[in-house]
Amino acid sequence: MGGECCPPQQWRRRPRAGAPSRSRFRQRRCPRPRWRRPAATRGAGGRRAGPGMGNALGPAAPRAPRRGEPLGSPGSFDELHRQCKEVFPQQMEGVKLIVTKTLSSHFQVTHTVHMSTLGPSSYHFNATFVGDRQLGPTEAFPTLTGDMDNSGSLNAQVLHLVAERIRTKAVFQTHQTKFVTWQFDGEYRGDDCTATLTLGNPDLLGESVILVAHFLQSVTSRLVLGGEMVYHRRPGEEGAILTLAGKYTALKWVATLNVGYGGAHASYYHRANEQVQVGVELEANTRLQDTTFAFGYQLNLPQANMVFRGLLDSNWSVGGVLEKKLPPLPVTLALGAFLNHWKNRFHCGFSVIVG
Repeated sequence: MGGECCPPQQWRRRPRAGAPSRSRFRQRRCPRPRWRRPAATRGAGGRRAGPGMGNALGPAAPRAPRRGEPLGSPGSFDELHRQCKEVFPQQMEGVKLIVTKTLSSHFQVTHTVHMSTLGPSSYHFNATFVGDRQLGPTEAFPTLTGDMDNSGSLNAQVLHLVAERIRTKAVFQTHQTKFVTWQFDGEYRGDDCTATLTLGNPDLLGESVILVAHFLQSVTSRLVLGGEMVYHRRPGEEGAILTLAGKYTALKWVATLNVGYGGAHASYYHRANEQVQVGVELEANTRLQDTTFAFGYQLNLPQANMVFRGLLDSNWSVGGVLEKKLPPLPVTLALGAFLNHWKNRFHCGFSVIVG
């Protein structure tokens, strides 16, 4: 190498066939050149230099930064305390029968008969239509829901997906022949944020309106921050209330806090294991000068097809609801009892759910 060449090869005559061999074919081979590393890449004593001692091909390319965990969508503002609230049992009294019938993959009806001991008995008919576009196991668009009782009161709701990230909702509620609520929502769900605008009971003639704006932002994969602003206007009165919210989600627990001019609402949810879940809620109202505390727990017994929920609050109330499924029948039995020691009030309920 480096301009040097091998000396010419020398040949000797080969003897004829059958003749005694006097000489052999010989070839002088060129010695194999030895390659030496450039001096710039050798350290002291001829050793190979490390990464920090230079490179003949130039500096090494920097490593690509590690990608962080995806932030994810923070969800809607109304669902910040959902996990904690699902641990608490629902109030029950009297006897209730719920029958659900699925007519097709898009249509289902529900009949509810409630015989109450504290108020008049009632009957509700509910119909639900679900469209073809499904974003998740519990989200399908469009969705139309209507519920009417025996007095003629109607509660209707329409959900529609305008675009991939924009959802709209309309809610109408009547009491017999009088409109009580008409509400329109628009929600934008990004990769790491959610913005919602709600218009409630707009009345152009009466110059009254309720405007609610929500915004949530995923700061990290576990921390969500946001706020809510409620603006209301009617003749002779106008005002706005600002509320700040934060939610931290760990592997087994979730802590949520809402703080505003009207008070504070804090909740804590903890999943101890597959069978036990607990939740704690604290609500403070500055206008009513009232503070309440509640502790709830949920016990799952999958082998017995049973779920028990219980609660204990600062108003000296205790209660619990036991749900039992009867496979292979599509029947669920629920039995609940609630007692208020302070008011000396007790009521219990029993329900049968078919479907």
